[in-house]
Amino acid sequence: MVVQQHRSGVGVRAVCALAVVGVMAATAGCSGGGGGDDRAMADERGGADSLDVVHRAAAVLAGTVHGTGTGTATGAGARSVAGSAEVRTSMETAAGGTRVTIRGRGAYDFRNQVGRLEVALPEDAAGEDRHRPITELLAPGALYMMNRGAGVPADKWVRIDTTTLEDGNLVTGGVTDPMAAAELLRGARQVTYVGRTELAGVAVRHYRGISDIGRAAREASPKSRGALAAAAKGFRTDTVPFDAYLDEQGRLRKVRHRFSFANEGPAVEVVSTTLLYGFGVPVSVRLPDDRDIYTGKIRQRQPGGTRARARTKAGA
Repeated sequence: MVVQQHRSGVGVRAVCALAVVGVMAATAGCSGGGGGDDRAMADERGGADSLDVVHRAAAVLAGTVHGTGTGTATGAGARSVAGSAEVRTSMETAAGGTRVTIRGRGAYDFRNQVGRLEVALPEDAAGEDRHRPITELLAPGALYMMNRGAGVPADKWVRIDTTTLEDGNLVTGGVTDPMAAAELLRGARQVTYVGRTELAGVAVRHYRGISDIGRAAREASPKSRGALAAAAKGFRTDTVPFDAYLDEQGRLRKVRHRFSFANEGPAVEVVSTTLLYGFGVPVSVRLPDDRDIYTGKIRQRQPGGTRARARTKAGA
């Protein structure tokens, strides 16, 4: 299977210290269903229809197209399909012989592309450090983190410009932005229909394929384009294997992407999974004021346990 490899010179360090304030640096490293058959879900053989279903998943979540048609939707009918959802995430990786999992939970507004998640970090490889849950606010082109630690005051937010990250924040924050996870499917170029199954009692159809990040960036909505374009430039190969599960209304219920980083040593696989449920839930996200954003130095642990210090940029 094709896996994604980061440019040499970053490799495993991309998982350990990809960004100045990356959550992965703090952990891995360093140690109800719709009804009825519809056209979008009718394909049993794969091929062009399966490709179309997967390509349209992000637009269905945003409420800009129906799950049952190919055109742009208008009126309340399209917007009632999704628009927002509750979210659970997991990001699994192995470093230094230890497998760790970062878990997140919250809600996301796909129309405005904003969300709030609580991210639970595991103990470090030695089992010594307990990390407070990190609050993450997701917005177009930006990631805000509270309780980041590493010298950041408890009442301050850290802001990252995701369009400057080599991975476009696909793994840096310990959570793949739910909209980015769906937008990646726009780049699918090989899709196989696996079959029917159930997720939490909801009937879904399982699709497996390979997505091209560069194509996804070109086809993505304007708010997602910058971060995905950064990811397309930052990886040696821009193909990502995925498994996607869609319900009978064409809504994405679960997606799993498999990323792989490598330099001189063995590749490190990062498996990011996003679960969506509770569609239509109210989502309220207030982004921090400039005065609440930390602009000082942030300590980050280097491979081997040493610490380095780096300075954040105001609003960067």
